[in-house]
Amino acid sequence: MIVSRIFKRGAAALVPPAGAVAIVFAAASGFAQHMGPDAGAKGSDNAGGIELIDPKTLRVCADPNNLPFSNEKGEGFENKIAELLAKKLGKDLAYAFYPGATGFVRNTLNAHLCDVILGMPQGNDLVQPTNPYYRTTYAIVTRAGSDLDGVQNLDDPRLTEKKGRIGLVANTPPGNVLARNGMIGLVKPYPLMVDTRVDSSSAAMIHDLEKGDIDAALLWGPIAGYYAKKSNVKLNVALLPETPGVRMAFRIGFGVRNSDQNWKRELNNLLGQNRAEIDAILDEYGVPRLDESGPTLRKTP
Repeated sequence: MIVSRIFKRGAAALVPPAGAVAIVFAAASGFAQHMGPDAGAKGSDNAGGIELIDPKTLRVCADPNNLPFSNEKGEGFENKIAELLAKKLGKDLAYAFYPGATGFVRNTLNAHLCDVILGMPQGNDLVQPTNPYYRTTYAIVTRAGSDLDGVQNLDDPRLTEKKGRIGLVANTPPGNVLARNGMIGLVKPYPLMVDTRVDSSSAAMIHDLEKGDIDAALLWGPIAGYYAKKSNVKLNVALLPETPGVRMAFRIGFGVRNSDQNWKRELNNLLGQNRAEIDAILDEYGVPRLDESGPTLRKTP
């Protein structure tokens, strides 16, 4: 549901360009996460529009080191959803791993090395989206018991009165709100583009929050929920409300090639039939969601 788009979900999860989704999901990412540099790789190169879906193996396109979404060890929630889908389809499971950055769609899905991307924001026209399986947004993370504990939006006087330092991944949507409020001077920036094999802006931000080097962290929702759940320090996560002119909430579904209509329908059926099990996986990873019926946060355990 994704980021700067190079779809850097792991770093920033979802930085849409003006008026459009560009990802991260984030992705959250974020992803973090946008596929803009893949422009020109739209659609499938299937001859005659034939769907070249592997009949015996669920082939998933994924980032090799992008928790909480996926990694090569199968530890992310998208890995767990892939395992569930493979079981329901009666197929083996295989991955085409590629860093979630420039060229991801072109070098995985559109190269026919895999048949589905499990975390794509709706509105990304580089792929054909399935129905969404969750909707989320950016979040603010604070330490329980701190002066900012309970802050739920970026207009809170405790922030606007310049009482705290705020962690922000560069060029992500919450930064636009901070700029409007004249709060950029409070920001400790973290880089959007990092080598995820050796570095993580999100992990570094949470570490600084735990130590007290910053007072609040602004992260893509799935990343915020995951790290808060793992932390040895009590952290509170609040999803940020939508702000006019700044899109922060995204619906996240699967992405398939534009020619693969039957495959899309099959995946939509699986999503509908296995909603409870997918929700349980998201809950296990602390992924906070927005209800479709309104701006209600679905609590996670």
